[in-house]
Amino acid sequence: MRHRHITPRGLTLAAIDDIIARGRWRDWAELRHAARRDRSVLDRIERVCAEQVRDPRAQRHHFWMRYATELRASS
Repeated sequence: MRHRHITPRGLTLAAIDDIIARGRWRDWAELRHAARRDRSVLDRIERVCAEQVRDPRAQRHHFWMRYATELRASS
């Protein structure tokens, strides 16, 4: 899936939010790989999700916040 906001600069906050909200399995796998490779991506995932987890219906963002928290704790 081609996501909005993906620029030559890489995974911006808007791109990460778009991947989490509208992405498919392959998109999520690529985001997961990027987060494991580069801690700044993990920081951006947490930043995006922190804004959304206030909404209990934002289940994808809850999932990614939990993933980021557990990944950070395991390293």
